[in-house]
Parts: sequence; C-alpha cells; structure tokens
Amino acid sequence: MITGELKNKIDQLWEMLWTEGNANPLTNIEQLTYLLFMKDLDKAELHREGDAEFLGIPYEGIFPKDKPEYRWSTFKNMGDAQEVYRLMSQEIFPFIKSLSGDTDDTAFSRYMRDAIFQINKPATLQKAIAALDELPTDDKDILGDIYEYLLSKLASAGTNGQFRTPRHIIDMMVELMQPTIKDIISKRRVADQYGEYETFSPYDVSWQ
Repeated sequence: MITGELKNKIDQLWEMLWTEGNANPLTNIEQLTYLLFMKDLDKAELHREGDAEFLGIPYEGIFPKDKPEYRWSTFKNMGDAQEVYRLMSQEIFPFIKSLSGDTDDTAFSRYMRDAIFQINKPATLQKAIAALDELPTDDKDILGDIYEYLLSKLASAGTNGQFRTPRHIIDMMVELMQPTIKDIISKRRVADQYGEYETFSPYDVSWQ
C-alpha cells in the first residue's frame, strides 16, 4: 500500500503530468510505463555487466557501446532538457521500440509496435525522469503497489469526469443537437463540458 512520502511523490508526478502534459490518464500511465522500463532495463544491464566483469567473461550488452546516452544512468544526469527531449524522441524511444528479442513476434515487440512517445514538453520529461529516479522501483512489491496506485487514479479520473472530450467533438455534438432553453440535460458531467461552450452560456439550462 502506498502511503506517506512515496504517495506524495507519486501524487506530485501525476499532477505535473496532468497540468503540463497530456490530460488523458491512460496516456500518462503508458508514458510512465515506458520510462520505468528504461530505468529497469539499464539497472538490469548494469547488473549483468557487473556479473560478467566479476566472472571474467565477455558480455555483449543491449545498449550500443558508442551510445551511452541511451542509458537511464546517463541521460538522467544530463542537464540540458532540450537535448534530453531530442534524444528521447528521436533516438532513445525508437531504439527501445526496436528491442524485439530473438524474433519480431515477441510479446514486447507486439506491444511496442505502435507505441508513441507523447510527453510533449522537454521540462516535463526532465521532471518526470527525476521523479521516477527517486522511486524505489528495485523492490518489485513496491513497484506493484505503485502501479496499483496509478490505476486507482485512472479509476477516479473516470469517476470525476476527467476524461476530457476534445473540442472538435463538442462542437460537432452541439451543432448536431442544436440545444435550446427548453432542453433538459440529464447528465451533469456532460453538461459541465458544454457549460464551457458558448452556445449554452445564454441559457439557464434545467437539470434532471
């Protein structure tokens, strides 16, 4: 169960993504999953490299030797948010997508085939990396608790009406329905979305 300081850190991360990034909670969980995978992949790679060095055996790593900046342990310490964003969107994320294992039909390759990097601001990405780096994800039980807590936020987002209807869909619905002062709107959450729409503003709409 997530409590105390850890809960506060996740809440702050979630709020930051919500206000600075994508308003869709599903997308935010997806993007956090990608970043957590990159963090875990680098830690696993460091562990394998350490074992190989201890045993005195060669090890062919996942990451290109001439691209250390692809690794979490490197790019997390880069101070230039614009450069980290460029690397992530143009090089690191495509590289991660290409990790298909022995065949092109692994579960990972099928899942990542249509993956899209959707954190849309360099500063947001840098803050997300810093926040995730502080989370104790080495403990798999805690990592499971973190995901459970994030999923609870997904559930509450639906309950609280935080799945925002795109403006062009709102425009289309209002144009099709052509609401008047005599109409009764039966779902307040839908009406709240329309309450921001100029067509409704002159009317004292009744609630059912």
